[in-house]
Amino acid sequence: MSSLHAGTASWSSEPGSGRGRSHGTSSREAFDRWFRYPAGFASDYVELLLDRLDLTDGTVIDCFAGSGVTGTAARSRGLSFAGIEAHPAVAELATLKLAPTATGQQVRALASELATKVRGGTGTRAKAGANIGDTEPDLVRRSFSQETLASLIALRDPIKQRIDEPAALYAKWALLATLRDVASVKVGWPYQRPGVARQPRHRDPVARFETRANLMADDLEATAGSPTPSKKISAQVIVGDSSDPAAWSQMTERGVACVASPPYLNNFDYADATRLELFFWGDVSTWGDMCREVRADMLTATTQQSSVGAKETALKELRGRSSDSVGPVSEIVALVDRMVETRLKREKRSKEYDQVAPAYFLSIWDILENLYRQLREDATALWLIGDSAPYGVYIDTPRIIGELAEIVGFSMMDDVRLRERGNRWGQNADRHKVPLTERLIVLTKPG
Repeated sequence: MSSLHAGTASWSSEPGSGRGRSHGTSSREAFDRWFRYPAGFASDYVELLLDRLDLTDGTVIDCFAGSGVTGTAARSRGLSFAGIEAHPAVAELATLKLAPTATGQQVRALASELATKVRGGTGTRAKAGANIGDTEPDLVRRSFSQETLASLIALRDPIKQRIDEPAALYAKWALLATLRDVASVKVGWPYQRPGVARQPRHRDPVARFETRANLMADDLEATAGSPTPSKKISAQVIVGDSSDPAAWSQMTERGVACVASPPYLNNFDYADATRLELFFWGDVSTWGDMCREVRADMLTATTQQSSVGAKETALKELRGRSSDSVGPVSEIVALVDRMVETRLKREKRSKEYDQVAPAYFLSIWDILENLYRQLREDATALWLIGDSAPYGVYIDTPRIIGELAEIVGFSMMDDVRLRERGNRWGQNADRHKVPLTERLIVLTKPG
């Protein structure tokens, strides 16, 4: 296995700017700007990786598809795409980008019609405002002024009534992307804090909604107007659990490459991060609903998904697959024991990261097995992943994933340091001081 080193000519370091990305996807790049999902690549880095692979045709796989960044980058290079995403709402967004159901003109027309009606319908807005307290979840009520929330509801309700129209889902996402722009409390990623006031970035929710819809229309029109490729390309987003073979069985093509960024082992809760949008649209109305309907198929990477029972089950499964004295399994077990010991010595109660790690690595192992079967011979898999250090116990996640990949049958070709990470928490006195990095691991499936 290759040792960790700085970026090489083949696998360059991640661009520092991310072209508008401070956290998650870009706020300025086409398609990325539709909704600022706090996960995954900067689109310019995905493009760089695809260019380094020098693919001329075939299907690129992303087993953590998110909002479709890898998919749109693949499409722009004349490549087909197949992705799996566990978050059902985000998978819907990715599908809208990659398999359009409406033209840019249809999206503009619907947004303009809705905005005009809301601006002229003072009675509708007043009626919505009068009923806010009875119909909206507490988080939603607390996040907006009464007038703003009334306008948002006046946009939402007719979109729901017309959801079967081709452009309606685009209007839905233009509206959901507007929520954080017009909130009067802190609703940044990943935490919504309705008790902390702030000035909205945009004061007119209707105008902001229409602007966002027009941006989406611009991107749809630009793609529709691009030269037609000489070969047919396809795009597929599967809603499901990438550790489950049933999700992979829905893929219609084998992959020539995989470009993906798994959730890091850092307690980031992608379901909870989107709670404002989920609650506002009515996908869920309680924490329990969110756990069952959104989080259930997600890779276990947070303490919210963990339990003592799940930890023991995962450890038993890991030991059953490989002798406890062999390779990464013994390291995972030892790390779990160290985390338990360190956590119990801490003065205050700490989150049970030791419950997360076994299920995380077990799922990663399953995903690697599924991916190996779905890739063609000589295919390359590029995974962007970071290490972690709960309570100061260092977990070399990229290396462990690489070793699991080798058990599956991959060859580990490279492990490239891209950047330092975790520095923004330096002022937290309770945080560990272990230096962390973001890395690119390069796997190949032998021919």
